[in-house]
Amino acid sequence: MKTTALTRRDCLKALAATSIALSMSGCTASITRDHDYERPLSRKPFLAPRISDDRVVREVVGLRPYRPSGFVVKTERMSEKTVIHNYGHGGGGITLSWGSSALAVRETQGMEHRQAAVVGGGIMGLTTARLLQDAGWKVTIYTRNVARHSTSNVAAGQWAPTSVFEEGVATPAFESQFKWAARIAHHAFTNLGGPDYGVRWIENYYLDQQPFEFSYYLRELPELFASVADLGPDEHPFPVPYVRRTVTMLIEPATFLRRVSDDFLQAGGVFVVRDFADRAEVLSLVEPVIFNCTGLGAAQLFGDTELTPVKGQLLFLPPDLDIDYLTVGGGEGLLYMFPRSDALVLGGTFHIGDATTHADPEESRRIIAGHQKLFAGFRA
Repeated sequence: MKTTALTRRDCLKALAATSIALSMSGCTASITRDHDYERPLSRKPFLAPRISDDRVVREVVGLRPYRPSGFVVKTERMSEKTVIHNYGHGGGGITLSWGSSALAVRETQGMEHRQAAVVGGGIMGLTTARLLQDAGWKVTIYTRNVARHSTSNVAAGQWAPTSVFEEGVATPAFESQFKWAARIAHHAFTNLGGPDYGVRWIENYYLDQQPFEFSYYLRELPELFASVADLGPDEHPFPVPYVRRTVTMLIEPATFLRRVSDDFLQAGGVFVVRDFADRAEVLSLVEPVIFNCTGLGAAQLFGDTELTPVKGQLLFLPPDLDIDYLTVGGGEGLLYMFPRSDALVLGGTFHIGDATTHADPEESRRIIAGHQKLFAGFRA
C-alpha cells in the first residue's frame, strides 16, 4: 500500500474545508443563532411564551378600588371609636401596600390603646395588621373573604404604582403622600426578595406604536427603577417602534399573601370571617381602634361616593419557566404578559365604572390574539 505524507499546510487546508462544510450544513450555532440583545438581568435570548386558546386554564376578573383623587389614609372619630381608613389604591394595591399601611399605622402615634380590629383581609388589611403587630398591638382581622379569595389574589403582581390617581385631580399634598408610600413600600419589598415571599427582580418592556411620555411614577420616582432606557430597533426583538425598558420586581400574590397570613398568625393574630352589612355593625366591634381596609366596601360602609370599580380581566396559562421578562402594551387595547412561577398571566382590561364580575369572551379573544401577534416572530 502506498502512503502519502501530509504536510502542515495540507492539515490546515483540510481543517478549513471541514469547518466550511460544517457551517454550511447548519452545525455551527454562529450562523443560525438569534441576535444577542444586551439584557441587564438575563443572559438568555428572548423566547416566545406559549400562548393559545387551548392553554387557558382560568379566566378571572378583579375590581380595583379606584379614586381619581387618590387613596385615603386618615383618622375619624365615630361613636367613641377611632377609625383609621386605608383604602382606594386603584391598580397599585400590592405595590403600595407596605407604604400605605405604614402611613395608616403612623396615625396611631400617641394612642394608649394597643388593641385593634382590621376590617378587610386583602393586601392592605394584612400589611396593616403585620405592622401593627410589629409595633406591639394585639390585632384581629375581620374579613368577608380569606386572602386567597380576595381581589388582591387576582392581581398580576408587577411592582409599579400605576393607575392610583388622576393627575390634575389629586392634590400636591396627596402626591407627596403617594411618593412617601411608594418609597417605603419599595424598600419593604426589597427586604423580602426571594421565593419565600414570592418577590423577584425582572426586566419589564413597555411597548408602543407612538413615542412615550414618561408615566408619573417613572418621572417622579426614577430612583425606584433600574436600567431605565429607551431602546433602538437593533436593541430589542419586539415588532413595535418604541420600547422602554425598566427593571422592577414581580410579586406573586398567592405566595406573598399566604406567607404574610402565616406571619400574622404566628405573631398571635386572629382571623374572624364576618360580613358587615353597614357602618353600625363595624362600629359595634369590641376593639377601640378600627382600621378600614375594605377597598370597594368603603363606598357602602363609610359613604365614599368617589370610589369607583375598575374591572380587570386576566387569563391564566400553565407556567412557562423559560420566559424571564414582562411586557406591557404592544397591541390594540391594554395588553400585558407576566411570567409568574404559578402561571403565565395575560391581561388586560381597565374598564372604569364596570362592576361586572364575569369574564368577557371578546376580551379574552383580544388578549390571546394580541399576544400571539406580538410574539409571532420570536424563537419558540
